[in-house]
Amino acid sequence: MTPPFAVPLAHQPAQDTPLLDFPEPPRKYERVFLEDTDKPLPENVSLSTRYAFFSTIAKGGKSLIKSCKDLHLSRWVCYKTLRPEFLDDEIEQKRLLREARVSAMLQHPNTVPTYELGRDNKGNLYFTMKLVHGYTLREILDYRERYDLTQLMDVIVQIGHALEYAHTHGVAHRDIKPENILVGPYGEVLLLDWGLAKVWGPEGESAEELEDTGDDAPGGDLSITARGKLQGTISYMSPEQINKDPDIDQRTDIYSLGSVLYEVLCGRTPAAGETMEEIVKSTLNNVPPEPSQVVSQRIPALLETTCMKALAKAPDDRFADMGEMVRLLQEDWRSSLV
Repeated sequence: MTPPFAVPLAHQPAQDTPLLDFPEPPRKYERVFLEDTDKPLPENVSLSTRYAFFSTIAKGGKSLIKSCKDLHLSRWVCYKTLRPEFLDDEIEQKRLLREARVSAMLQHPNTVPTYELGRDNKGNLYFTMKLVHGYTLREILDYRERYDLTQLMDVIVQIGHALEYAHTHGVAHRDIKPENILVGPYGEVLLLDWGLAKVWGPEGESAEELEDTGDDAPGGDLSITARGKLQGTISYMSPEQINKDPDIDQRTDIYSLGSVLYEVLCGRTPAAGETMEEIVKSTLNNVPPEPSQVVSQRIPALLETTCMKALAKAPDDRFADMGEMVRLLQEDWRSSLV
C-alpha cells in the first residue's frame, strides 16, 4: 500500500534515493478567496457561529481530534476534545487543560501552534490548534527504504530542538514516539501530543494528582496510555518512567528520543519482546545490542555512541541535557561510518 503523502524533508536525499510524489494540498486548504477574507463578522459572536463542518480525523485513548472550519477566520483547524465517556472525568479534564496550556505556552517552530481553549455549548472542554497535513515518523519508518539517513536525522534533530526548548521551560514530554512526530509537506517537523507532559511547581513539586495511581497491567496493548496502566508507550519508555519514579525529570525524554534514534538506525526498538511484560523486563534489565551488531549496513559511529549513551539505564549516565545530545547529532556523523 502506498502512503497517502510523501515527505520532502529539509535535506535532499542521496541522488539514488527515491521519494514519493507529494500531491497538491486540497484546494480548500490552499487557496485564499476574497469572499473568505471580506465577509462580515456576526454581530453576536457565539460558538454556533464559529466552528462548522466537523470531521473526526483521529481517536486517542481518551480524546477525539477533529478537523473543522473556523468561520470567523475562514481557516480549517484541528479541534481536540474528550471522548464522550470521559467528558465528566475530572482527571481527564485537568489533563486536557494541561495539554492545551502547555502546547500554547511552548511556542517553538517544532511545536503545533494552539489557537483557542474554551467550552462548547454543552460546557465541554475543547481546544483548537493548527491543522497540519503530512506523515508521522511511524508512517515514514514503515517505508524506511525510501528515505536517506540524512533526512531522518534532520527529523530527529528538530525534535531534539523542540525538547531542548521544552526542558528549558520546565516541561518533560514523556511520550516521545514515532507516532507523535509529524513531518509536513513543506519540510516542517512537529512534536505532537503533550497530553502526558510533566510540569513542576515553583518549589519543584509535581502535580501528583494527575499521575497514574493504579496497578500496571502487563500483557496488554503496547501503546496503551490509560489511567491505571503505565503512562506512555512502553517500547520507548525510560526505566524510571516504567518504575514510576517520583523524581523523574526531563532526562526521560533523552532516553525516549534515543529509542526513536535506535529504531531509525536499525529498524527495531531497543527493548526486545512481544508482550508488555517482556518489554518491561528488557527495558529494566537488558542492554540493547549496538545498532552495528543488529544490521548489516554500516552505521555512523558518532550516531551509534550518541544513541547508546542516550539509552543508559541510569539518568546520570545519559547526556546532562537535550542540548548536549543535539549538538552531537549535528556534528559530521557521515565521516564516522563503522
